[in-house]
Amino acid sequence: MPLVKAGFVVLDCAEPEKLAVFYRELLEAEQTEATANRVEIRGADGTRLAFRRDMNATPPSWPRPENSLQAHLDFVVEDLDEVERRIVGLGGRPMEAKDAPGPYEVRGYADPAGHSFTLRRVAPTAPKQG
Repeated sequence: MPLVKAGFVVLDCAEPEKLAVFYRELLEAEQTEATANRVEIRGADGTRLAFRRDMNATPPSWPRPENSLQAHLDFVVEDLDEVERRIVGLGGRPMEAKDAPGPYEVRGYADPAGHSFTLRRVAPTAPKQG
């Protein structure tokens, strides 16, 4: 029997309830637990996220070096445009990013609290050209 029962990526934010709604809707997840200072969700694919209240939390400033990115979430999707529309509709925003090299199409975003995350689509055939 494993000693560790579950793992979560935990994002600090001022309003965990609101941020949990953003990711719950984006990932079509279910809320699995909520306390006064923490909300946990689990996506249909098993992704587990938690949102912890920290009134002093400041979002990373990626891609700028001050208060730089320390970690980010990476989601694999089939349709980048469709998911982008959903992200913006839920209160997220696209972030300026350079085209990624290699066989992946990648786009960067910030959630409503400013945490960065990436959508990644594996090219169905050949690597992107140009």
